[in-house]
Amino acid sequence: LQAMQLSFFFFLPSLLLSGFMFPFRGMPQWAQSIGEMLPLTHFLRIVRGIMLKGNGVEEVVLQLWQIALFAVVVLVIGVKRYRQTLD
Repeated sequence: LQAMQLSFFFFLPSLLLSGFMFPFRGMPQWAQSIGEMLPLTHFLRIVRGIMLKGNGVEEVVLQLWQIALFAVVVLVIGVKRYRQTLD
């Protein structure tokens, strides 16, 4: 139950600030800054680029790197926090 409540805490803002429901460029600057840190924003740019524009890997490589960087940062934080709970 607690995990589901926490997932809604992250899912809804991520959905709203990623540009999925509203145009990303129409958001205030502070919301765009937060949205740029979310992996869903970059994933949506990749999907739109491939599906609507027919982009190849070279056009979406920047977003792929940004998602990979996010994954590495979250993985490192998760490993460090897990080790702290074992001690």
